[in-house]
Amino acid sequence: MAGEPPAVILGVAGGIAAYKACELLRLFTESGHRVRVVPTASALRFVGAPTWAALSGQPVADEVWADVHLVPHVALGRHAALVVVAPATADLLARAAHGLADDLLTNTLLTARCPVVYAPAMHTEMWEHPATVANVATLRGRGAVVLEPAVGRLTGEDTGKGRLPDPTEIFEVARAVLRRGGAPPRDLAGRRVVITAGGTREPLDPVRFLGNRSSGKQGYAFARTAAARGARVTLIAANVHLPDLSGVELVRVGTTEELRKATLAAAHDADAVVMAAAPADFRPAQYRSSKIKKTDDGTVPTVELVANPDIAAEFGAAKRAGQVLVAFAAETEDAIAAGHAKLVRKRADLIVVNEVGPELAFGTDENAATVLGADGSRVELARQPKDDLADAVWDLVRPLLAQASHQPGS
Repeated sequence: MAGEPPAVILGVAGGIAAYKACELLRLFTESGHRVRVVPTASALRFVGAPTWAALSGQPVADEVWADVHLVPHVALGRHAALVVVAPATADLLARAAHGLADDLLTNTLLTARCPVVYAPAMHTEMWEHPATVANVATLRGRGAVVLEPAVGRLTGEDTGKGRLPDPTEIFEVARAVLRRGGAPPRDLAGRRVVITAGGTREPLDPVRFLGNRSSGKQGYAFARTAAARGARVTLIAANVHLPDLSGVELVRVGTTEELRKATLAAAHDADAVVMAAAPADFRPAQYRSSKIKKTDDGTVPTVELVANPDIAAEFGAAKRAGQVLVAFAAETEDAIAAGHAKLVRKRADLIVVNEVGPELAFGTDENAATVLGADGSRVELARQPKDDLADAVWDLVRPLLAQASHQPGS
């Protein structure tokens, strides 16, 4: 409908990372969202209005004096389904926290009655300054989602916390907020969680390995949603090629033994451990230091395998009272029966059972599962985005954490 306000407002503040918002805009428009870009005057010094207009297909203005008869300083925020500010500079966060309205973007933030997501980008000293810390707390207290900035190269030669989160991560958070209709609850604040993701690889020789098709997407969804709900997250990733998550401690591993050591070391003081990775069940009994060659007579070499340790079962047997273990069972047949057996063997509190195969689980953006509980419960989770499935599982973990908090000696 002509003249209909856009569903998403993309606010762009005046930081060097403004160019990355072009990628975020592309992700929104290519997924079918109608986007209106509202830059600050400073942002237009980094990326010009013609670029934003061409990419969004919408007019671009930074002040309240454009199209005054349409009352844009009220209409944009009032009718938006979501406002995303990326990058959100220290100045923008301060103005938003204090309710200032000296340009079109801050007017839009004041009139918006929809969820607001801020993706900060600034130097480390600015992010850690008490004023910024207070402003972020104020905005979160009002229900806004303020992402943690990423750690990496900043402007000049500086490196540290303050880098704009990857546009793909911002987009996934924004989509989850849109689906949910608001910011997630901060009900994991004060909790420490450890999550494993990806698939391990067991080397045969310098060229080949035994592995599996796990992409790590479900584990990353658990980490992203836990961080959004306030948890302190350690993510142990095995051979994952996804953008790093901001606000999450990342540990990279390769083999099952490396995954085992990293998980047990990180999990000893965790409140909850979610083992979403797909460790290889077997590894070659012998590693060949040179490439295994084809033979002239076509004889196929025999590879002897030995069993890898069951990391979830090892942790389940040793976990202290009050710790919550969420295990996974990826099955191709008799999934529920296999899940029940693994639930008992691994001494897990919950086990997420899902069928795997072509277009199922591995590598997809959606997942379906049955969650079995040690208390005999069974919850069916229909096919849905992996972030939503992760949130549904965290909803099941929360009561278990609350029970643990009330146990004697906890």
